[in-house]
Formats: sequence, structure tokens, C-alpha cells
Amino acid sequence: MTEVTYYTQAGLDKLREEVHYLTTTGRQLISKAIAEARDKGDLSENAEYDAAKEAQGLHEAKISKLKNTLANARLIDESKMDLSKVLALSIVKIKNVKNGATMTYQLVAETEADLKTGKISVKSPIAQGLLGKSVGEFAEIEVPAGKMQFEVLEISR
Repeated sequence: MTEVTYYTQAGLDKLREEVHYLTTTGRQLISKAIAEARDKGDLSENAEYDAAKEAQGLHEAKISKLKNTLANARLIDESKMDLSKVLALSIVKIKNVKNGATMTYQLVAETEADLKTGKISVKSPIAQGLLGKSVGEFAEIEVPAGKMQFEVLEISR
């Protein structure tokens, strides 16, 4: 059973673009590679042909997975979200209680996560510990290095 995943408009658009690219340009490139390998002679001993066919299978599997993800994707209406609690798509400023370091993260779908831009998956341990918390509350989160405690400083969209 597949699960519903929530996306921002930008994330949903990016997913649609990727599916479109893979089903058009991507398929054309793979077909061309198969045709070139086929032209090189005996298919029973043609490793290049076998590799191209395997690449085609992997490509089609990726398309299928992305289409399934897209079918179960839901757009979150940010205008109707509760700003008092940490939810998916929240931008949360937190403080590490132990060392006083502050960090700002946006909780996004797994496929949109990008730590360089401050976007973490709602399925990550930190996000799971923060979900449902309000400003001023503390979250104790189990990480590989042990338990960490964070204070929620600010919640925005």
C-alpha cells in the first residue's frame, strides 16, 4: 500500500517535470542507445545491447515509481495551516539546549529534502520529534550520537 505524501507547489511541479522528462527525452535517449547497440551485430553476445536493455528496465521502473508517487501526492494549502504548531511545510527555528546553537529547517516531503537549503524530510528523526510542538516547547530527539534536546523558538510558513 502506498502512502500519501504532501508537497509544496514547487515540489509538485518539480516532480511533474521529472516524470515528463523521463517519459519523453529519457525514453528517446534509451531507445537510441538500444538501436545503436543492436546495429553492432550479434545480439546474443552483445554486452552493450544487454546493458542498454537493462538501463531501459531501470528507467521504466523509475518512471513507474515516480508516477505512483505523483498519484499519491497531495498539495498542501499553506493558507489554511495552523501556525501555532509544527506541521509539514513549517519553517522552524530551533535551539540546541546543550550548546545554544540555533538552526532553521523547513519540514518537507522526503523527495524535496535538501539539507543545503535547510529542508529536512518530515520522516527524519529531528522532524518527527518536532511535529506537533509549539513555540517554547522542548523536543527530546534520539539521534545516532544520543539524545538531543531542542527548544522551538519560532514557527512560520
